[in-house]
Amino acid sequence: MAYWLMKSEPDEFSIDDLQQCKNKTETWDGIRNYQARNFLRDKVKLGDTVFFYHSSCKVPGIVGLATVSSEPYIDQSAFDQTSTYFDAKSSIDNPRWVAVDLTYKSKFKRIITLAELKADPNLAKMLLVSKGARLSVQPVTQQEFDYILSLE
Repeated sequence: MAYWLMKSEPDEFSIDDLQQCKNKTETWDGIRNYQARNFLRDKVKLGDTVFFYHSSCKVPGIVGLATVSSEPYIDQSAFDQTSTYFDAKSSIDNPRWVAVDLTYKSKFKRIITLAELKADPNLAKMLLVSKGARLSVQPVTQQEFDYILSLE
């Protein structure tokens, strides 16, 4: 099993939205960065655990946990011309983008804020706190995962 951090803007889709979905599961689609896509396509596996992270908001941070509940599959939003994630260069024969399903696991009692994560010397090597790191899907080491859970 691997660990991941996946970012979502809470005014678009929050941890509460995931919890309220049918079966507490939703498609995690719309990833349009090649490095993040490669993580989804090549590394993310069924059963992996995800830190759910609220980004682009007043207090960005880790707000809960989810589980990857599918293998990666073709992101159908790339073919929907009405979608903000439409990609005219993607086709069924040569898809460029993938999605996975996420299932709600838990919501933290508090937000573990980005400021807190950046200030913690135990997390100095975490990709999230690295300069210029803006990926919406990124790996988390076992040590980082365990340590962050201890902060909650």
